[in-house]
Amino acid sequence: MAAWIQASLVLAVVVGLHVPLGDYMARVLDGGRHWRAEKAVYRVCGIAPDKEQSWRHYLTALLAFTVMSIAALFALFSLQDKLPWSTGHEGMPWRLALHTAVSFTTNTSWQNYAGESTTGHLAVMAGLGVQAFASAAVGICVALVLIRGLTRRSTEDLGNFWVDLLRTIFRVLVPIAVVGGLILMAGGVIQSLGGGHTVDTVAGAKQTLLDGPVASWEPVKLFSGDGGGVFNASSAHPFENPTAWTNAFEIVLMLLVPMACIRMFGRLIGSLKQSWTLLTVVGILFGLLLAAGSFAQSAHTGTVTEAIGGPHEGTETRIGVPGSTLFGVAATGSADGAANSAYDSFSSLGGGVLLSAMMLGEVAPGGTGSGLYGLIVVVLVAVFVGGLMVGRTPEYLRKRIGYAEMRWVVSYALIPPTVILVCTGFALATGNGQSSMGNPGAHGLTELIYAYTSNTNSNGSSMAGFNGATDFHNQLMVCAMLAGRYLPMACVLALAGRLAKQQPGVVTVGTLRAQGPNFVVLATAASVILALLNFLPALSLGAVADGLL
Repeated sequence: MAAWIQASLVLAVVVGLHVPLGDYMARVLDGGRHWRAEKAVYRVCGIAPDKEQSWRHYLTALLAFTVMSIAALFALFSLQDKLPWSTGHEGMPWRLALHTAVSFTTNTSWQNYAGESTTGHLAVMAGLGVQAFASAAVGICVALVLIRGLTRRSTEDLGNFWVDLLRTIFRVLVPIAVVGGLILMAGGVIQSLGGGHTVDTVAGAKQTLLDGPVASWEPVKLFSGDGGGVFNASSAHPFENPTAWTNAFEIVLMLLVPMACIRMFGRLIGSLKQSWTLLTVVGILFGLLLAAGSFAQSAHTGTVTEAIGGPHEGTETRIGVPGSTLFGVAATGSADGAANSAYDSFSSLGGGVLLSAMMLGEVAPGGTGSGLYGLIVVVLVAVFVGGLMVGRTPEYLRKRIGYAEMRWVVSYALIPPTVILVCTGFALATGNGQSSMGNPGAHGLTELIYAYTSNTNSNGSSMAGFNGATDFHNQLMVCAMLAGRYLPMACVLALAGRLAKQQPGVVTVGTLRAQGPNFVVLATAASVILALLNFLPALSLGAVADGLL
């Protein structure tokens, strides 16, 4: 009961706040005047802000920004010891530096290192913090292009990447970060540029308590879907998440922007019924995941597990099992890699629920921007199936969904599972997967599948039993993150280009209505069936088999 009361209050706050935030995002992100500060940036960078781009030029600009971001982060991590505020840390080895640069540029934030013992304050603020803003903004940019593809007619113009990027960062993400940082500091999250404090322990020994610019980064890592922590324990660390109410606030931050993107979608297409339809699908999926996770954790039984604390083993005692489960489902459902407990210590089926949330494509509600365009792809699958069932050419928002459009939809749906399963199989076939598993059998396989699902789907959370800090996994994960992030984005942009060239069709009595209870059930079923078709064998061999042993 406590879990459901807490979840209800958190979700009520999110639903209430997503309306004004989504309306604001719709006003400031698509069209309107350029701010004076933005014009100054455009002049310095040589950007023509009023010149729009086709989907190919938009993709080229996005990839160019990605390459520059990776190169800048790689240099920052490699040369850390020669830069200010390194707090005594050495530069990263090149493989780890490359992995970390790609990880934060792709909004994955998987960390093959302990933050407090590896990165200094400058690397956190100018590297990881800046890229948390930028990588989240890139996802929203792609979502904006897909919305324009659905609303524009007979054109190749889909906006300007640089304008969308700057507006998203400065008009949306920075204000939320400022407000969120002040609230978290008031709740006890630390903010410092010092090198730490040495204290006497109860046993009489000396211990150094490290600090850093935590409160300024904590809200960014949560609402951006970034998830990386200043400390290795992430949001289980009391310096990042001190109390039960800061835990609830951090869950709100993870869910707020992805939900606001759905509201923004309804405003920009001129139909709030569509946004409420999508929100209902998200609510059903999230509710199913939360119910399954709560049940799995409450049924965490067995002689050994009861002896070590049952469901409390691996959770933060200040927050408890309900808060840990809600946080875990929110983090994996929103493509955020934060954690307030040890996911490897969840029950086998509980860990399987977190894994399933990522395998759904992270559309409940998904990442910033990426959750919205992933959800629209699911809707297009539902529209296509529904259109075939009633014998009509499938349409969505008066745009025909034919063979050419479905090629990109199907490609988008198949790329992530292909990357996940190929990388997992390759790691097992070469023996590198088994050597990195902290546990044998089905649980070890779950750890490995979780790792590559997390990397491919830009989540970044991990099961602690898996050791990814090897040369093999550093390099294979780089491939998984790049393919899992940018190949689906390319499909979405190409799909938007196809849709924007169309003339809107005419709505008749035979047109499938993409709203109402029947369509909600169809879209929800499409999301679940797609995930089951792709991942049921892997789940059966891993989490399900482990839970039944």
